[in-house]
Amino acid sequence: MDVQAIDTMCRGFYVEPELAKPLFEVREFRTLAKSTFGGVMAKHDIPEDEMWRVFGVLGNDSLEETVDEMDEVGVEKIFIDQLVQWSRDAKEALTLLSVEELAEMVDRSDGRVVPGVGYNPHRIPESLERIERAVEDHDFKYVWFHPMTFGLEPTDEKCYPLYAKANELDIPVSFQTGQSAEPLPSEPGHPMYADEVAMDFPELTLVLTHTGWPWTEEWCSMLWRHPNVYGNIGAYYPSFLPDSQVEFIDGRIRDKVMWATNGLGLQRCKEEFLDLDIRDETKRAVLRENALDVFDI
Repeated sequence: MDVQAIDTMCRGFYVEPELAKPLFEVREFRTLAKSTFGGVMAKHDIPEDEMWRVFGVLGNDSLEETVDEMDEVGVEKIFIDQLVQWSRDAKEALTLLSVEELAEMVDRSDGRVVPGVGYNPHRIPESLERIERAVEDHDFKYVWFHPMTFGLEPTDEKCYPLYAKANELDIPVSFQTGQSAEPLPSEPGHPMYADEVAMDFPELTLVLTHTGWPWTEEWCSMLWRHPNVYGNIGAYYPSFLPDSQVEFIDGRIRDKVMWATNGLGLQRCKEEFLDLDIRDETKRAVLRENALDVFDI
């Protein structure tokens, strides 16, 4: 099947691996490298003092190489956000890319990169100003938010200024659901927290990322129940998706799900999705059509 796919959640370190280096200065990411990515470290014989390479071996060495891979694999656009997170260990915010650095990446890619801005609920006025500037001055298309690194449920009052600002700017808010790969509390990632937010902001588009695992049925429920709630399947290889979730995607929520990789590899993630035993119309919708409907691209 010839579909020019849209990766609705890639990562900056997939394009430029050394961007990940500062992340591995904090305990959470060092633990992640040994646990979640322990197999990658062993397979590629990565020493502990170069843990950041666990992300790099899955991607490319440059933006130019990534664009070449996109052409080869059949991926029209990749979404990359600032990756704003909070380190419980260092007690500070971690930001992979500034707004200006990401805007420059968009320019260098001739628009193949779709930019997203981050949110820090511990710095609300500063974050809202940055979101407005990113959208109005640099045409950023969405916000990506990581509630669990901040230890906040998406229904926390510190999150509501984000929803109000995104609603005002008419851009979607994406946030991680499911467990955290880092050693962080996973409860804030429960998909059912989207329930109240979706009702409080019925005109705001919400995108629940990372499949919601291990709460995949609740993730499906939110997408099915709320007209303004969508989801992406990034961070897990399609062959690992539970059968019940795949069945739901091929049926009731076909128009609500989008393809994404979370930097795990464009070729493998696309090939495995195409290999799923689902209808061709579902494959086209998830790989491309739904993203065109949800995001202003």
